[in-house]
Amino acid sequence: MTHDQQGSGPARRAVLGAAAALGAGGAVFALPGAAEAAGTSAGRGGHGSSKLPVPTVIGHRGASGYRPEHTIGSYQYALDIGADVIEQDVVPTKDGHLVCRHEPEIGGTTDVSQHPGFASRRTTKTIDGTATTGWFTEDFTLAELKTLRAVERLPANRQRNTLYDGRWEIPTFEEVLQWADEQGRKRGRPVWLHTETKHPTYFRKLDLGLEERLARLLRRYGRDRRDSPQFLQSFEPSSLQRLGSLGAGAPKVFLLSGPTSRPYDFVEAGDPRTVADLVTPAGLRWIARFARGIGPTLTLIIPLDAAGKLGTPTTLVRDAHAAGLILHPYTMRNENTFLPVDFRKGTDPNAYGDSFGAFRTYFEQGIDGIFSDNADTALLAREDFLKNR
Repeated sequence: MTHDQQGSGPARRAVLGAAAALGAGGAVFALPGAAEAAGTSAGRGGHGSSKLPVPTVIGHRGASGYRPEHTIGSYQYALDIGADVIEQDVVPTKDGHLVCRHEPEIGGTTDVSQHPGFASRRTTKTIDGTATTGWFTEDFTLAELKTLRAVERLPANRQRNTLYDGRWEIPTFEEVLQWADEQGRKRGRPVWLHTETKHPTYFRKLDLGLEERLARLLRRYGRDRRDSPQFLQSFEPSSLQRLGSLGAGAPKVFLLSGPTSRPYDFVEAGDPRTVADLVTPAGLRWIARFARGIGPTLTLIIPLDAAGKLGTPTTLVRDAHAAGLILHPYTMRNENTFLPVDFRKGTDPNAYGDSFGAFRTYFEQGIDGIFSDNADTALLAREDFLKNR
């Protein structure tokens, strides 16, 4: 929803489901350097022995390379093509329900602009310091949002996905939890979710705090434990800390943007630290106090040069593993326009490039998982990587 050439290879990776139990709850969640080799924990157990293959493939907003994002159709397709974990972003409605949208602004992901009755709701808001014009979930009741239908967010890049415009509504997070439970029963194994709190500081100021609502739902559906098939993620560390204080024990992943950026709760609190400060060994040790992993943008692992080509890998993978953290970087997409220049093919920016080559390069850095819009491609790339390593 983004290395080190010595000592951070596959044998050192964090392996979910290896032999490092965390606490009395019996959760199984291994740290880097665990005895089990990467890629061997492909089975998935129940809550007491949850396992994921490594590198873990996370369906980014579902299967957003093929279906409009954050719809049951996108989540279902990601699961059907084999994603290990399905991602959701949650934002609130005016009446306090959590719904799944990448941003509260829904002009680009729904048909709200085609509803004359909602024309007056179009407005400009400043969210995390950035002015945005459109329609916002916090200005709609859930009943009103349910009259809308999802559309493809990137129609210029993914014209084929527009075939599905209007097919699905905006799901509530509770509906996704119910869907996951149903699919888990059908498959005989839990469906893993990776759930992000979006703009938590902004929503707390509106008296629409995300964490309390999310923690209640996680408890209701048995996903609040340390061994639950559930990740919790945020770009704001205070959101993850708040979730922990509310009893949400599922493993937490702190998302990291570019090196000069600052988490917005840091901005509000006057904390001068940037992401560059947080990816130092000292910063990573601080993160490990409240999180089980980080979700860095891919350029924090291998920066791009001025021409958009891969540069020299950083030491982030090694340093994070040394702090006991796993890494779930974001986001891999198949189209040329989203790939490093090294892996583009032809001149059409929307044609597929050499995404297999890009996956291989990132896997070689020792990452523990990856967010991908195209989970089927990621799975084939993982198969190739584990076979040939």
